[in-house]
Amino acid sequence: MNLKIAPSILSADFARIGEEVESLERCGADIVHCDVMDGVFVPNITFGMPVVKAVRKHTALPLDVHLMIISPEKYIGAFIDSGADFISFHTAATEKTGEIIDAIKERGVKAGIALNPDIPLSSVEKYIEKLDMLLIMSVYAGFGGQKFIPDCLNKVKEAVKLKERLNKDLIIEIDGGVNLQNIAEIEAAGVNIAVVGSCVFGAADRGECIAKLKDGGQRRIF
Repeated sequence: MNLKIAPSILSADFARIGEEVESLERCGADIVHCDVMDGVFVPNITFGMPVVKAVRKHTALPLDVHLMIISPEKYIGAFIDSGADFISFHTAATEKTGEIIDAIKERGVKAGIALNPDIPLSSVEKYIEKLDMLLIMSVYAGFGGQKFIPDCLNKVKEAVKLKERLNKDLIIEIDGGVNLQNIAEIEAAGVNIAVVGSCVFGAADRGECIAKLKDGGQRRIF
């Protein structure tokens, strides 16, 4: 699987979110990442189902919804109805991890678990066979613009070993501080999807930036 780029709309201009999402598709993004925060599980509030539903109307790209919320089991159906294609959640936010995975997959949506930097892989190993995706956070969930934590690449490499042993179809995603300087190392570690924020949205040419990310940060556009 080639590295896929998933810009996070957390870094977008929300006053013109439709145009922003449409520009991502034109510029070669593979997936649109939606960071949902409730101000309880993480110390920040972003948006909920209405924004995901609005984004869905402006793109045919898959919507990757990362739930940073307490009791995600209460909202799975609503986010699926809003257009989510991937849903990831944190096991620390619920006591119903297995049930949530089943509920997501029963609706034909890909199910993922997200791991903060201080959460070990061993805590979710028993779910790997059922998962579609493992989201490895390379910053602490809650705010955009944080610096990449290099040690998280060791967790990626451990996840690749689990993937080879337990679930060869598992998608490994990374989120947090991804940029042109570290993308080559991220891809080499075994990541399948890289979530990016300010790197793309702050670029003078978003298409060129996405192309460079897909080419390990090395591609030059003439």
